[in-house]
Amino acid sequence: MAELKTKKTTASVTDFLKAIPDEARRKDCQTVARLMKAATGAAPKMWGAGIVGFGDFHYKYESGRAGDWFIMGFAPRKGDVTLYLWRLDDKAALLKKLGKHSAGKGCLHIKRLSDVDVNVLTQLIEVAALGPKA
Repeated sequence: MAELKTKKTTASVTDFLKAIPDEARRKDCQTVARLMKAATGAAPKMWGAGIVGFGDFHYKYESGRAGDWFIMGFAPRKGDVTLYLWRLDDKAALLKKLGKHSAGKGCLHIKRLSDVDVNVLTQLIEVAALGPKA
């Protein structure tokens, strides 16, 4: 069974965020970090070299595969900020109100926070903070 490559590290989240070269993206990520910390009550941790995660849980599939992951997180990417959020698949009404974005089952891609309604984003984050089993 393959082992997950992305694991929690001891790297500094503050240093990671300060190193984001684009000032607007850096500020957006700092805002997302505040929203996620408020929703989860968890301190941010680095997962791998480029994901900031909040909270954690242990999962185990029927197949026997198991691992540890974060409740929610985000990653500044080249073209956007990717938010990893549970329960997006049943939040179509909120996503319609969000603004300019793209989404998959558990990923939300936003170019800039100014493109979206931050109040709606906050609601999505608060729902996702309930975790995968709620």
